[in-house]
Amino acid sequence: MASVHARAPRRDRRLSGHSKWHNIRLRKGKADAQRGARFTKLSREIILAAKGGSADPEANTRLKLAVEKARAANMPGENIKRAISRAQGTADAALEEIRYEGYGVEGVAIVVDAATDNRNRTAAELRFAFTRHQGSLAESGSVMWMFDVAGIIHVDARGQSEEALTERVLIDGVIDLRYGEVCEVITEPSTLAVVRDTLQRVGLTVTDAYLGVVPKTTVTPQGDALRQTLALLDALEEHEDVQRVSTNLEIDDATLETLAS
Repeated sequence: MASVHARAPRRDRRLSGHSKWHNIRLRKGKADAQRGARFTKLSREIILAAKGGSADPEANTRLKLAVEKARAANMPGENIKRAISRAQGTADAALEEIRYEGYGVEGVAIVVDAATDNRNRTAAELRFAFTRHQGSLAESGSVMWMFDVAGIIHVDARGQSEEALTERVLIDGVIDLRYGEVCEVITEPSTLAVVRDTLQRVGLTVTDAYLGVVPKTTVTPQGDALRQTLALLDALEEHEDVQRVSTNLEIDDATLETLAS
């Protein structure tokens, strides 16, 4: 991925299908019913960030991003402090990050980032979820070659045109802008924090920022295959150990709205 300098980022009018589906689920309030599970995932993200570096968010970029994400989700300050403290103790010493790779129906590629204290249990449960929805858990490396590592920033774009937003994100380190109700700004991995801070300084509302993966190409299953794929993605996201799910699924807006209605 080449860094962008003095030229507009490439604009893809469609968010990844999974991102759009996730946004629709949020808008319909499904995530509100899982607030406790959401806080558990955020706590684990904070613990892992603090374990991997300083307990001071100002000296640990990953922790700073995790804490700000938790605050944006209205996670109580005491919960945040407790998670940071737990990272310095022994109770969560076994908590580790593991990346799982697999396929949905019709070869949809799926990458699952999890935080677990029992990798055997998590692997068995994720394998069951894949199998139940006609997918399969794969060997490490068998799916990741279809993705690039990148910084991913979610920006609230309500009330802004694509052209206006593009002008505001035209900064060094931005590779791509995927326009939608919630836009995805794709950056070089090394410029994630700098771009996020710059976007906030120019007045944009950043709702999430993380180091993730983006697909090199996308696939678009239809009919029952699409429904089965979305059911699998939902099942994976709802697992308590899963922190993030990435996929090369692509869906048009009309189909998504029909499925969500």
